[in-house]
Amino acid sequence: MMDSRFEHVLAIETSCDDTSIAIVRSDGYVVSCLTANQDLVHQPFGGVVPEIASRNHTLQILPLLDEVLKKTNWSWQQIDGIAVTNRPGLIGSLLVGVVTAKTLALIYSKPFVGINHQEAHLIAPFLFDQETGQSGVQFPYLALTVSGGHTQLFDVRGIGEYQMLGRTVDDAAGEALDKFGKVLGLGFPGGAKVDAMAKLGDSSRYDFPITMKDSQNLNFSFSGLKSAAVRMVESLNKSELENEKYNLCASFQEAVVSSLMLKLEAAQKRTGYENIVITGGVCANSRLRELALKWARKNGLKLFMPSLKYCTDNAAMVGLIGAWRLRRGERSDQRLAPSASSLKNDFYLNLSGLDERL
Repeated sequence: MMDSRFEHVLAIETSCDDTSIAIVRSDGYVVSCLTANQDLVHQPFGGVVPEIASRNHTLQILPLLDEVLKKTNWSWQQIDGIAVTNRPGLIGSLLVGVVTAKTLALIYSKPFVGINHQEAHLIAPFLFDQETGQSGVQFPYLALTVSGGHTQLFDVRGIGEYQMLGRTVDDAAGEALDKFGKVLGLGFPGGAKVDAMAKLGDSSRYDFPITMKDSQNLNFSFSGLKSAAVRMVESLNKSELENEKYNLCASFQEAVVSSLMLKLEAAQKRTGYENIVITGGVCANSRLRELALKWARKNGLKLFMPSLKYCTDNAAMVGLIGAWRLRRGERSDQRLAPSASSLKNDFYLNLSGLDERL
């Protein structure tokens, strides 16, 4: 039996380098969501430094919380519960969010629940606000979660009913894009800059491999593509590299997106689902959105993608799945701990149908 008391949930997301606080209604309406990123802090290192990330969370989390409450003019009496990401992610970053959530739960006598970051991404298309209307997404659906840390295909039948159909066997798609951007000297984060430069390049200029295209499973691989691209970059002199940056970005991005679309199309044929979800940070990639929309329209499919603001790590998605789980009677207690990986009984460890012969 559902507990209807949990109408509004305050959520905390600190799984990597983004500090995010949100207030979310149980139907997916985002009352407020504020996020502070650390791009400038990590830029000199070309990637996220875990220790620096966790320290910055401690500096940002309470001011951000105060700002959300001030912006909405809400009090703690209006908050029904708390949701916090406690897995998977950077252990130091997660610890900041979990300790904050547990402390707030004690101070204000609020029930709280730990949330799996990947599950939160899966339900992100249900989010809406004053600027974006409801998407109309419904269960069941086929979901592609694609980000800097994850590239996976799921059969999503309902809350807590997820079957993994495929996953990357090495680098995630977002990780590959970021690393290629770093090789080209574009800075951090590289994926968004590769996307921007690709718009001005010729995607057919370089023939980069689409890995695992002939495999019978739904798994992805991007390490071979990345290695081929690095070898190509190293073969060019300084002048050639400067002249070819846009074409290199366009060709590399095209190979990444083509790999994603190839397996997504195969998964759709296997499941027969008409509802398709693409979510995660790389869902903001303009070429992926373009090709996915064309494919969906051509095949009469319903494609749902979160608004750009809810593609990357955010507390709103954590708040929504938190509200749903609190309504189902799920609670965490003060023993809740962060975990760098998902827990043994987590949803995504349902590997039925996944080819483990890699």
